[in-house]
Amino acid sequence: MRTPAPVLAPPAGTALLLPAEVSPDAATWHVPLPAGTPEVRIPAGRGPGDATTGGSGRPRGSGPAPLSPLPTSAPDGNGDGAATDPATENRLLEEELRVALARVDSLAADQRRLTHELAETNSGVLALYVQLEERDEQLRSAHGHILRELEDALRPPPIAVDGLDLAVHYAPAGTDAPTGGDFYDWFTLPDGTVHITVVDALGHGVRSTRSALNVTHAVRTLALEGHPLKSVVARTDEILAPLDPELMATVLLARIDPASGDLLLANGSHPPALVVRAAGGEEYLEVRGRGVGYPFPGSERLLHAKLDEGDLLVLYTDGLTESRRDPREGEQRLAESARRHRDRPVREIPGAIAEDMHTVILHSDDTLALAVRLTPRSR
Repeated sequence: MRTPAPVLAPPAGTALLLPAEVSPDAATWHVPLPAGTPEVRIPAGRGPGDATTGGSGRPRGSGPAPLSPLPTSAPDGNGDGAATDPATENRLLEEELRVALARVDSLAADQRRLTHELAETNSGVLALYVQLEERDEQLRSAHGHILRELEDALRPPPIAVDGLDLAVHYAPAGTDAPTGGDFYDWFTLPDGTVHITVVDALGHGVRSTRSALNVTHAVRTLALEGHPLKSVVARTDEILAPLDPELMATVLLARIDPASGDLLLANGSHPPALVVRAAGGEEYLEVRGRGVGYPFPGSERLLHAKLDEGDLLVLYTDGLTESRRDPREGEQRLAESARRHRDRPVREIPGAIAEDMHTVILHSDDTLALAVRLTPRSR
């Protein structure tokens, strides 16, 4: 048999802080709250009959359950505690969507503005680079023009000699180095013969120009002093070796008597002279020797030849025949070109030959071509 649970009631004479009413089975106490106190609600899952509360609305063995204010209305999910209908919810969603779209439009506008500013900046930078490149090109052109004028001033123009027509063509290896080591000199000696010097100094640019000028000036001095032609190359090396120990240059010396057509040649490691005969045929006049700055410099001998009226003598540097890296093939092409142009005015021949030889350039170098034709004398 079950013994009925004892009825718990306040001890007699106990004064309660708040009057309370107890249910007949003493399972529920009702405590009236003062006026104005909000009604409380026991949290969900802790009401009567909950497994953890034993039907008392709080866990067994625990103190009084905490009470929380009871909202005046059920929450609607918006956090404002007010119930909303579907139309209101749609209106709120539409408003949020409008705000989001406005933000997207603002960001897109910012992106377009930044893209435009970047494009303008890039355009300005590109324009600046173009201006700098143009200015640099102008400076290079002006620099090259000044150097070319200076070099042209140092190169003697063709001399006027009764019985000889002379012409020359020179082209540097590149526009960035308008000067070079390919040089020449021609002048008339006191006995009426014409002396011609062709020099090819090692290297490019101003330094090689200075070396070539030193050679031509030394040769001119020795020739005017009457030194034998065969000894001039070796004597030039003796003079310049202490002044320019690094100087290396090939040299070709020619003496022509306009009256008789007698030709003398001395050579120091230079390509041979070419003669195109008016009667037909051509030949290379080769002399062995070593150039200025080379071991044992000097011409081994003098070559004696004779030019007849109308014969064409072509002197040149290796830049003319070695543009394809094969000097023998270049010499053959040179002979063919000189034969093809031999009847043209002499002033046109060196340039025409250079144009033929440089149709294909595999090895860029300074180019010098000099043409001499024996002509009838006026007296």
